[in-house]
Amino acid sequence: MTKIFYKIADIQAYLLQFSYKQVGFVPTMGALHAGHESLILASKKQNDLTICSIYVNPTQFNNPEDLKKYPRTLPEDIEKLEKIACDIIFIPSNEEMYPKNPSLTFNFGNLESVMEGKFRQGHFNGVATVVSKLFHIIKPNRTYFGQKDLQQTQIISLLIKDLSFGIELVCCPTLREKDGLAMSSRNLRLNPQHRNIAPRIYQAMLLAQELVFSQKDINFAKKQAIDFLSQEINFVLDYFEIVDCQTLGEINEQTEEIAICVAAFLGGVRLIDNLLIKR
Repeated sequence: MTKIFYKIADIQAYLLQFSYKQVGFVPTMGALHAGHESLILASKKQNDLTICSIYVNPTQFNNPEDLKKYPRTLPEDIEKLEKIACDIIFIPSNEEMYPKNPSLTFNFGNLESVMEGKFRQGHFNGVATVVSKLFHIIKPNRTYFGQKDLQQTQIISLLIKDLSFGIELVCCPTLREKDGLAMSSRNLRLNPQHRNIAPRIYQAMLLAQELVFSQKDINFAKKQAIDFLSQEINFVLDYFEIVDCQTLGEINEQTEEIAICVAAFLGGVRLIDNLLIKR
């Protein structure tokens, strides 16, 4: 039976009896979909106990309006987690997580100055703050993140190494709808017209991938993909980048894996996606 906790002290007291067990942790902001469920199921295969947190973290939103509009579907989320037998759900309040405003800040160098970091200043500081707090509360052996948020997984990887958390980071593949759109909580905010258009993001990445392989010209592939997206006036592009998967910087002779990364607004909803290419 799934147990639900709202207080830090309560979940920590309960977890004391599992100190010898392998614990998997999936941090989420709710509005759960099949992608989140795949993370839970991956954790259940590898651990004795699986914990999912549901918390819309205010410190990672640089746009207050975006925070206000973020979908909240808690009753449905709980039902989904109970259905797949998630062991524990942690649902803290803002007061529980932030009894006072945090004063510490993080610096992730180039990782937070490009793409998401460039267009959402302070975002990764908020992510690192809440994830650090959750890691200290839960003390998991493994944590599970989705590849769709590629830059975020790189940030979390660095956080784990630099702060010696001793947690294994498991990055799970992006799950997509039948038309190629990456599963995302934000998809709930798309109206029917924009939902029909949204798969063009994936199509643009596939076009770039094909041109990278056939033309061997990164700049040409990037331009063609941007032109393809620009044909649909409803898209407002933040970035379309083809970068080194590990550094998120320029591709060089040592690059083993290329990442095609995109972020675009569609009807006021900001969508991100990426595609990885082995060289």
